[in-house]
Amino acid sequence: MLTMVDALLLLASAAFIGSLVPFRYNNILAAVGWASIISALYAELPYYFSVNNFIYPLFALLSVPFLIITWDRLYHRDEPVMSLSRAAAFACLIYAPFAFISPLGDWLIGVVVGQTRWMLDLFRLPTALASWNIIARNGLRTEIILACTGIQSIAIMLGVIGGVESTLRQKVIGLLLIAPVIYGLNIVRNTFVIAAYTEQWFPYLPEFASNGEYGYESFFWAHNVISEILALFVLIGLAYQLFAVIPALGDWANDLYTVYHDDVARGLRRIGLLP
Repeated sequence: MLTMVDALLLLASAAFIGSLVPFRYNNILAAVGWASIISALYAELPYYFSVNNFIYPLFALLSVPFLIITWDRLYHRDEPVMSLSRAAAFACLIYAPFAFISPLGDWLIGVVVGQTRWMLDLFRLPTALASWNIIARNGLRTEIILACTGIQSIAIMLGVIGGVESTLRQKVIGLLLIAPVIYGLNIVRNTFVIAAYTEQWFPYLPEFASNGEYGYESFFWAHNVISEILALFVLIGLAYQLFAVIPALGDWANDLYTVYHDDVARGLRRIGLLP
């Protein structure tokens, strides 16, 4: 049975993919896609708060002005924002099969579990399986879910490549640059998080980082802080590499920055926060 979050993500995927069809109201479908995906983010806020993850709640807060600007620009068929929606649609084409076809998603999770355990063994940190996707060590358990496979980041980056005009050669080079690097680094990330959690590397500020579970502070710092910050830098670095491979991406990114920067500045002036 679909949860509210799953239903919203399914609606977002269907709307974005439908917006790829060149017809009169495809911009409206794109707007529905953005509204649905941001609604899914808000629907998951209780979970993020329960695990002391404050990155995604921050994204949720920033998503409101983003959605307002995006809706207005889509209504006027602004090309940079239409291209952004096409990128989201291509990302959904890649991600949706893993998210909504259980055997495919479970297969990917199983592969990641096996490779993460192999790397932990490599560092002499032997583990056991408490379940098919739960890695156990030192009495602590870590569940590997689809978000732990890196498929979301891969889909987003490949969606960006697909949403911008480029040659087949450029797309293939971009694919080879993005997919193996993100996937490999994600295995390293999983290994680091499990090692830090089961070895209790970061037992700091339990009054802030704990959710009441024994040893959760180490998981919090490794997963919710260190890994998130490093992932951001990795994605920025990969983006710069993509700009070198696909120069049109740089122009598109600059156009998007101009659109959202100017609209935010205009809104702040209206409410008197900018001169």
